[in-house]
Amino acid sequence: MTGFTHFHVHTQYSMLDGASKIPDLIGKTKALGMDAIAITDHGNMYGVAQFLQEAKKQGVKPIIGCEVYVARRGMEKKEHKEDRSGFHLILLAKNKNGYHNLSKIVSYGYLEGFYYTPRIDKEVLKKYSDDLIASSACLGGEVSKAILNQGAAYAKEVIEEYKEIFGEDFYIELMDHGMEDQKTVNASLIKLSKETGVKLIATNDVHFINAEDAEAHHILICINTGKDATEVEGMHYTGEEYLKSPEEMAALFAEVPEAIQNTVDLTEKIECYDISRNVILPTFPLPDGFDTADEYLHHLTDEGAKKKYNPLTKEIKQRLTFELDVIKEMGYAGYFLIVQDFIAKAKELGVLVGPGRGSVAGSAVAYVIGITQIDPIRYNLLFERFLNPERVSMPDMDIDFDDYGREKVIEYVINKYGADKVAQIVTFGTMAAKSSIRDVARVMNISLSEADRLAKLVPDTPGVSLKAAFKQVPELSKAYFEGPEPIKKMLRFAETLEGSTRHTGTHACGVIIGPEALIEHIPLSVQRDADMPVTQYEGKLVESVGMLKMDFLGLKTLSIIKDTIELVKDRHTISIVVEDIPFDDEKTFALFQQGHTVGTFQFESDGMRKHLRELQPTCIEDLIAMNALYRPGPMQFIPLFIDRKHQRQKVEYPHPLLEEILKPTYGIMVYQEQIMQAAQILAGYTLAGADILRRAMGKKNDEIMLQQKAEFVDGAVKNGIDKENAEQVFATMREFAKYGFNRSHSTAYSVIAYQTAYLKAHYPAEYMAAVLTHNINDIKKITFYIDAAKRSKLSVLGPNVNQSAIRFSVNDTGEILFGLGAIKGVGEAAAEAIISEREANGPFISVFDFVKRVNLRAVNKRCFESLALSGAFDCFENTHRAQFFTKD
Repeated sequence: MTGFTHFHVHTQYSMLDGASKIPDLIGKTKALGMDAIAITDHGNMYGVAQFLQEAKKQGVKPIIGCEVYVARRGMEKKEHKEDRSGFHLILLAKNKNGYHNLSKIVSYGYLEGFYYTPRIDKEVLKKYSDDLIASSACLGGEVSKAILNQGAAYAKEVIEEYKEIFGEDFYIELMDHGMEDQKTVNASLIKLSKETGVKLIATNDVHFINAEDAEAHHILICINTGKDATEVEGMHYTGEEYLKSPEEMAALFAEVPEAIQNTVDLTEKIECYDISRNVILPTFPLPDGFDTADEYLHHLTDEGAKKKYNPLTKEIKQRLTFELDVIKEMGYAGYFLIVQDFIAKAKELGVLVGPGRGSVAGSAVAYVIGITQIDPIRYNLLFERFLNPERVSMPDMDIDFDDYGREKVIEYVINKYGADKVAQIVTFGTMAAKSSIRDVARVMNISLSEADRLAKLVPDTPGVSLKAAFKQVPELSKAYFEGPEPIKKMLRFAETLEGSTRHTGTHACGVIIGPEALIEHIPLSVQRDADMPVTQYEGKLVESVGMLKMDFLGLKTLSIIKDTIELVKDRHTISIVVEDIPFDDEKTFALFQQGHTVGTFQFESDGMRKHLRELQPTCIEDLIAMNALYRPGPMQFIPLFIDRKHQRQKVEYPHPLLEEILKPTYGIMVYQEQIMQAAQILAGYTLAGADILRRAMGKKNDEIMLQQKAEFVDGAVKNGIDKENAEQVFATMREFAKYGFNRSHSTAYSVIAYQTAYLKAHYPAEYMAAVLTHNINDIKKITFYIDAAKRSKLSVLGPNVNQSAIRFSVNDTGEILFGLGAIKGVGEAAAEAIISEREANGPFISVFDFVKRVNLRAVNKRCFESLALSGAFDCFENTHRAQFFTKD
């Protein structure tokens, strides 16, 4: 063990107050010869899971902690808004039990004490103090505040109170950043240590990694507080808050060497532990007569198979039995039941559910119990692409719902499993390359025009870094290396601060469901835009600690389909069941062949429409293939695909044995599943083993590929295939594996695309009205789709206070009526008020009648002007729009 450990450390997750990125922080810790380091961000554990992973990766001992805020006496409840923060206190977890207690304390800070900062009271500290170490923190700590404001005697009482809570696990922190108050406090703390027997530890309030980062950190604080870089009043940093070496810390506290040694002893007191674990599933309540989840899933599968398959062949029974066996072996029956249950409830509630998403469409069990609507046997989809019995991993079932219905399903899940067992997932907003330049420039008083010019030079490539941009863009590089000093400094600071976490948000669709109160497993927080608690770990990290993450996706296309069906029912009294739409409809394929797919799902881009006209698709397989091919990489094979379909080029197969699986794609390996099947047919792989091969082919690991190639070639030779031919086929497979797309997902989304095209082909007015409604807040898209409707010989009428609905609708003669809610300046509330009055008391006979009757609090002056300008009053006789306005 080295001679010092930092126990008071803030990372980038101390929002806009920490400039330490976790990988760099741990790397510098190791470079300075320290074996361990703590994470103690302000009031949160947002960075803990990443911190643990990175520390393990770099071989540094991670110490999990948090700088919590302890409410002042009498200010414990969150309604006491005058107590904006609270006393600082460092808490560190000694072991895994301590981690869970810390997690609960931090969670309660948000769930019960959040106002300006997440505060906790001493009752919470007492309740969850087991296996926690506490230290007195900085000048914001209660002990230091007591020394400065009430004197040493009172400070001693405070220390005794913390000793009563934490016993020998309470420590007194000494800090020296060159502040006079710290020198005063330290002198008293050393005396109080001797009087109370509480040990000292030397700490540095780390907020950035290197001494030279002090100015960049100052800029970050200014971004947070809205100040400019020249303002220093009220700043509590001296530039000493960097990751100091053991030697620097020893020199700083030479007069109290025990404070240094105690950090070593404390490090040894803390255990190494891992918070990662396999996913723990919620308990699905079984109906009477069933003892296990596997038994009930088997029952649902048997019942569903009878309805879905007629006849129920031996092949289908074997497939279902195989899948059930794998599901049982992996312990995922409960997961299937949970998803099946809320999908069934969604349908009962009238929510439109997507036919499937991702690799789950390859499961026959999922199909027969109603999770998906895609028959994997009909479409030749592989279960092993979804669940691989040779590589245990959590199945991924992301479910699409119509936009309006999604919240109903989440509400059902909360009611079924309990509000304390369900949470949304946190996301982090960071300072991206362009925004980093603009933010730093603003703080440094660099002109807006210059900041904007430099920011626009950064390439629009997703995820591009400033470091890369400075290399790629000569003009940026020149500004960075040769520009005026203020510009050079600004760009350096922007580069340092890029990626800093500036705020939290919530994942658009991710939901966590636990078997018991989530607070028992992970830290939680709250967000102003969330109706339920939010995890403190993001996506993949929250899954790594054992939480079941499910994506409840709101898909606008499903809302369009749903609205179209309702409009068709209103006008034609026909009830369309979307699952029953036939897949051999000539009118629908004519739409695809003509490229009239504007407004349809996945097939409306100009490039796709051009390819459709060339392809002239005649079956759903053509659409599935095009959906998979029309993306970067495989797009290069589209001309060959089209030429082979029309027999302008000969269809060739890598090997005659592959003809059956490659025939639908004219000899081209389009799908990942085809790679798997090729390995099975040629080299005797199991499909599970072939899935592992497919994954390996997608990664650039030469050592693994040499092993896989040898295995493939050996298997092919045993199958009577020439070695040289086997090697050629392997090379072909590897090339296509770079681009191969998931056939299950392409099939499911092509089915949705076909459904939208069918509705557009047969009910164009209703379909385009629904498309317009679901782009109601985007005037460019409204204009685009109205133009598209007119090109299709559809009539689109302007708004009319006596006929228009809130949304776009269709009248008895098939004309699309502009929705009142789509008029800029009107809004849904005003539109509702107008329609409600019209339905209650009949059409308006004049503008004066309109003004007399509508609720003028809902329909204000601006709304009235917008209605007049849009022509909504043109329905009244002997009027023109200019009459509604007076000259000032």
